[in-house]
Amino acid sequence: MPEKNLSAIYQEKAEQGITSIEVEGFKSLGDRAKIEVRPLTILAGANSSGKSSIMQPLLMMKQTLEAPYDPGALLLDGPNVKFTSVDQFLSKRSGETIQDIFKLRLLVNNNLLLENCFIKSENTMHLNYSIWSLNEKQFTIKRDMSETEIISLLDEFERYREKSGISRDLIQSQKQMIIDNLKPEIIRNRCFLTLYYRSKGLSVLDSSIPTDILYSNENHNQIFEKEIRQIIHIPGVRGNPERTYKIAAIGSGFPGNFETYVASIIQHWQDTQDERLIQLCQNLENLGLTGKVATKILNGVQMEIQVANLPRSGESTDMVNIADVGFGVSQILPVLVALLVAKPGQLVYLEQPEIHLHPRAQEGLAQVLADAANRGVRVVLETHSELLLLTVQSLVAEGKLLPETVKLHWFTRREDGIRNP
Repeated sequence: MPEKNLSAIYQEKAEQGITSIEVEGFKSLGDRAKIEVRPLTILAGANSSGKSSIMQPLLMMKQTLEAPYDPGALLLDGPNVKFTSVDQFLSKRSGETIQDIFKLRLLVNNNLLLENCFIKSENTMHLNYSIWSLNEKQFTIKRDMSETEIISLLDEFERYREKSGISRDLIQSQKQMIIDNLKPEIIRNRCFLTLYYRSKGLSVLDSSIPTDILYSNENHNQIFEKEIRQIIHIPGVRGNPERTYKIAAIGSGFPGNFETYVASIIQHWQDTQDERLIQLCQNLENLGLTGKVATKILNGVQMEIQVANLPRSGESTDMVNIADVGFGVSQILPVLVALLVAKPGQLVYLEQPEIHLHPRAQEGLAQVLADAANRGVRVVLETHSELLLLTVQSLVAEGKLLPETVKLHWFTRREDGIRNP
């Protein structure tokens, strides 16, 4: 079979994953700000212009879902973002008081919508309401909805189903079955609100009630939870190279700080002879940093990362601890591993990956980002590197990266302190 060209691959992957992010009332984003997420999404602009603010609410939801306990609607202080007070991230225009709410609106696969409105209560945030979509029809649930209000929502759903060609008599009989046997209510599951049904006086759901007629947004929430949980986040402030790293379990997701998994991922690729280790070494060589990277188990809980002391493979077999080479290797290694481990549709958020990289290495990084985008990975890149932007433009001009694969969002700051892309 002939190889698929970039355009065919893009069309297959274009609808996968988080495709749009909107934030309102969060830090500098007082007005609603929206970014379209493509396989390579670049956030650029001056310092304090709102680039990180567009992503932080999503990261708060990620650390809320990954917490080993229920921290409420949002975990403020976690491994991805750290706040000690809600006033630190609620918007405030110049001369005005702090707002009490912020909103996050996500689009998945270009057709599934979720909007969460969070409201301040003392020094925490409650989930006030959620909007979700069903084939372009939007429904709203609030945390304090009465049973009567929920029944009205079911009436709205009835009208939607009737327009879809379902018999009105059937819809009415199903609704009456729900009212007679079930008690609908709204429950909060961490950072989601769910329309839930309890059986009236029954220990289990009555088997005579067909569960497929029970309209709920639970499955919808599960789709968004999966997308948010699998986000890989590489912060701009990355740790110093260590002489030893803890052995970590690796799976399909990477809760918390991705850097803690890097050594174990490399070890796993090494043990299984995964081709991604070869590609990782090639990427490091193309960046002019080292010709080889490997791991060495020291004991039952520790390992070290070793790199070749020369930038070309084959020039030397001498391996040294990563702490004994230039700082750039340890800073870019989590970025390169994340881009290789990510699956099509998975969102990888990179903050200033060019830190501590020589200009020539920044040019090489642009090609690595293009390779990930061409595989369908959704890379959101926050950068201050003009050279990186120019190299991405060159790759588009050379046909190595489709124009529709790339989206640049430029953030600016208004006089009243509000920023917008």
